[in-house]
Amino acid sequence: MAETILKFENFGFKYNAQAEPTLYDINLEIKKGEKVLIAGPSGCGKSTLIHCINGLIPFSYQGEKTGSVTINGKETSDMGIFEISQTVGTVLQDSDGQFIGLTVAEDIAFALENNMVGEPDLHDKVIRAAKAVNVQDLLHHAPSELSGGQKQRVSLAGVMVEDVDLFLFDEPLANLDPATGKQAIELIDRIHEETGAAVVIIEHRLEDVLHRHVDRVVLMGEGRIISDTSPDELLSSDLLEKHGIREPLYITALKYAGVNIRPEMNPWNIETIRLSEEDKIRLRVWFNNIDIPKKDNTNGVIFSAEDIEFTYSGGFKAIENISTEVRKGELTAVVGTNGAGKSTFAKLICGFETPQKGRMFLKGKDISDLSIKERADHIGYVMQNPNQMISKVQIYDEVALGLVTRGFDGQTIKERVDEALRICGLWPFRNWPVSALSYGQKKRVTIASILVLKPEIIILDEPTAGQDYRHYTEIMDFLEKLNDMGMTVLIITHDMHLMLEYTKRSIVFTGGKIIADTDGAAVLTNPDVISRANLKETSLYNLANICGIDDATAFVRKFIDYEREVARK
Repeated sequence: MAETILKFENFGFKYNAQAEPTLYDINLEIKKGEKVLIAGPSGCGKSTLIHCINGLIPFSYQGEKTGSVTINGKETSDMGIFEISQTVGTVLQDSDGQFIGLTVAEDIAFALENNMVGEPDLHDKVIRAAKAVNVQDLLHHAPSELSGGQKQRVSLAGVMVEDVDLFLFDEPLANLDPATGKQAIELIDRIHEETGAAVVIIEHRLEDVLHRHVDRVVLMGEGRIISDTSPDELLSSDLLEKHGIREPLYITALKYAGVNIRPEMNPWNIETIRLSEEDKIRLRVWFNNIDIPKKDNTNGVIFSAEDIEFTYSGGFKAIENISTEVRKGELTAVVGTNGAGKSTFAKLICGFETPQKGRMFLKGKDISDLSIKERADHIGYVMQNPNQMISKVQIYDEVALGLVTRGFDGQTIKERVDEALRICGLWPFRNWPVSALSYGQKKRVTIASILVLKPEIIILDEPTAGQDYRHYTEIMDFLEKLNDMGMTVLIITHDMHLMLEYTKRSIVFTGGKIIADTDGAAVLTNPDVISRANLKETSLYNLANICGIDDATAFVRKFIDYEREVARK
């Protein structure tokens, strides 16, 4: 029988600052060699559970506990945080918050130096860990020079050097492009196999995690464990939908077609699912019966760029000869690999950077001479990292800040702030300090702080990263309503579900250039674009091929239309 690494027994926890417990009656056991996915909506207690595992509770967050948590049979309350770190290695969602060294090598070596490991042992262990995650060529680079995927690999190497028994990954896919996210799951799977350690993954993106097999999925809701079962059993139930977690798209499509999902079908992955000929016929009939008229945007151009080029001071050409137009009222996805130029282009639009060549126009007028403040009156920008936008202590004050600086009266400020807080799911926390929020909740604060200004164009850099399906849907439905009212929305995203479900146009960046400008279905069924832009084909494409549908792009388009016009109405 496998050795038990982690065990919760009748465990509950209440923060000192809160009236009600965050966790209730948790019973959970993780054995050596297991790979477990923990999923659940925001606020369900996942972060608190993580803190109980890695020692931040009780050492950083104080509160009252009931029951017990043991690591290798020893109560965590009897262990120091240093001792816990010898067994549990944590890779945080925000990799920037985990870096300590000035170089990659220093960061990987940090834990070893704390343990007073001397040369040449320290050097050998750093090299071995770096090679295991393929960052051996980056050892002399500063963390700031790394891409999101590279940062995550370095963080993993930093915990691997100590031969821990349990790897804990906190939303490892939140800030990665699709292909890099796929590689991250493959890397976690390989490390799991090679080390024999237990792996716990906390993640909203269920389908992406199930690119590789997991032994169990623990579903949480309102501080309790709702379900602890195999992926096949979970996907055959309605628990995901009930508790605000997005099920895989191919599962949704099969359900729309009337296919009964059963555990014996091995539905956990599109490559393993076993469909009968009757199931395939049902899907083809459903596909052929969908007929939803296409609606084109005939509005005038609100923003355009002509021959834009931009090179950073170090000589890196981030944007090369970009020309594009955006019509009023469009909801557009901007996608591509990390470092492709998406965020740089958004910064140029907002005036944070100045292009060396080319011009940009807002409603036909050249905006080259407009200041950042003047552009902000028309164009709102929500950054990818919420910590780079937040400047106030209290949530309410942060959301109100833009209105206060613009001189709005108190009543208008209150009405707009209250509306934005409700839309972004932050109303219950309106009197909280920002520091008490999770990363995903902070993200919603920054979105609310821009929405109150009611700009004509809003640019959002990864607005749904770290959001559960319910909050993701609330935010996107609200953005869609704004779009229906005439607001133009540009979304920089790695979320292919978002691109497919909500946007009708996708601009694809690679190497500072636009390589495709079409709808999401055409993008995610084009192998050349997928490869060049570091994207990942949609499972709907694979499902169409499995079921003998010749035009996979048409199938994906009809699924999207059905979702938009029928399923979500």
